[in-house]
Amino acid sequence: MAIKNKKFSRRSPVAAALVLLAGLIVSGGSYVAASAAVSNAAPKSEVDQAQIDTGKKIFLSNCASCHGKNAEGTDNAPSLIGVGSASVDFQVGTGRMPMQASGPQAEKKPVQFKQEAIDALAAYVSSLAPGPESPTAAYLARTGDASRGGELFRINCAMCHNAAGAGGALTEGKYAPSLRGTSDKNIYQAMVTGPQNMPVFSNTNLSPEAKTDIITYLKYVQENPSVGGDELGNLGPVAEGLVVWLGMLGLIVVITIWLGAKSN
Repeated sequence: MAIKNKKFSRRSPVAAALVLLAGLIVSGGSYVAASAAVSNAAPKSEVDQAQIDTGKKIFLSNCASCHGKNAEGTDNAPSLIGVGSASVDFQVGTGRMPMQASGPQAEKKPVQFKQEAIDALAAYVSSLAPGPESPTAAYLARTGDASRGGELFRINCAMCHNAAGAGGALTEGKYAPSLRGTSDKNIYQAMVTGPQNMPVFSNTNLSPEAKTDIITYLKYVQENPSVGGDELGNLGPVAEGLVVWLGMLGLIVVITIWLGAKSN
């Protein structure tokens, strides 16, 4: 009788429901814990209401004509709801916004606003909806593994930006800009916001530590010249081969002229 009751309890609908409920609790708890870990790993910043109000005034005066009074977007510009402070600081802090004229993509140019105004504008847009945030000074002070960063960069970024971050052409008049001279902050912001044609690398794709490694690699490339001589813009073997071919052809022409002159 005890064996029959044991078998019956295992097949009972109540037992199945309890097992399912336990599975949901475990999986749900694991997801919440993982999300909290990723959220805590991401750099965060705090803003106050006065800064947000100042940013709203700047937005209405300089951005609303294209992005809409409530940043909802128009036919001429996308919505800014949910883009976060990192996107605003990157686009405005590099002079890409406001754009001078429509084109394949926003180009880097002299910055139009002071950093205080950019921070206020970023605070206002960030207050509209959660989005990627700019890195803190403590995060940017970290030093990563340049070797691992180089590997990650070649896997995820080199197909557009070149293995040394020299940039490259894309389709329809667009291009991946050179990363020479780009600040650590802007590199991080580009990874988490995906400006232009660049994909977004969230913390689930590339952890904050992996992003630090990539930034460390790019800093190493910027600070250390090519050990093989003139790097020719790091454009790769095609450019290097062309220079060698033109040099050898020129040398052959010079030798030919010299031999002709000597024979005469």
